[in-house]
Amino acid sequence: MPNSVRLNIYKNIPNIVSILGVLPLIALFTEEGYEFLIPLIIYNNIMDDLDGMLAGKLNVRSEFGARLDNVCDAISHTIIIMVIGVHYGWICGLVGLIAVAAILVRSVSRLDPDIVKGTGSPTNELIRHILFVILLAVIFDFDPTLPLMAMFVVHTITMFVKYPMPYLIRNQTKSASAILFVNVSLIVAWLVPYTTPIIAGGFILTYLYSLVKIVSPNKISSDKV
Repeated sequence: MPNSVRLNIYKNIPNIVSILGVLPLIALFTEEGYEFLIPLIIYNNIMDDLDGMLAGKLNVRSEFGARLDNVCDAISHTIIIMVIGVHYGWICGLVGLIAVAAILVRSVSRLDPDIVKGTGSPTNELIRHILFVILLAVIFDFDPTLPLMAMFVVHTITMFVKYPMPYLIRNQTKSASAILFVNVSLIVAWLVPYTTPIIAGGFILTYLYSLVKIVSPNKISSDKV
């Protein structure tokens, strides 16, 4: 194999991972596809983190890779939300379309990294919260439709706020080991039910705390000074 081909493959390893994070989601379109939703959400989250880690470790970060990652996020998260909307009824589906629109607008905006970089809640956070709501619904035997719709609406708002949300757990994880811990926690929440409320609480409460800090009078006052 020529060295130029090897180099090209090496440089595109993170991009290949980004694409592989999306392709298995086609399973959601099968007759029993919804049964694969939880493991596919976790898989997609792992692959989305892995491509960024590899880009950094291999020193092959590029503008194209960042844009491809963003496009893959938009595709995968749109698929997940629409599958959930179809599963839980047309009202949930319509509200889900609001979140889908927000994801698409935010994703297109992020193609220019200077526009919304570091602000609002990432679309990945919405998908993680969806995961937790569905897991908790199974454990405590409740209908997750209303909580899911609430997640869609609230995240739609925070995707467009002009203030950063630095208190999100994923925003606090910078090292590879910390990112690994976050992904392991998702797997544990899925496989070990008694840990699910604790892990879900950590993610959701830090999100709500970030939201409160955005709308608090002290925040508004300090920004005017």
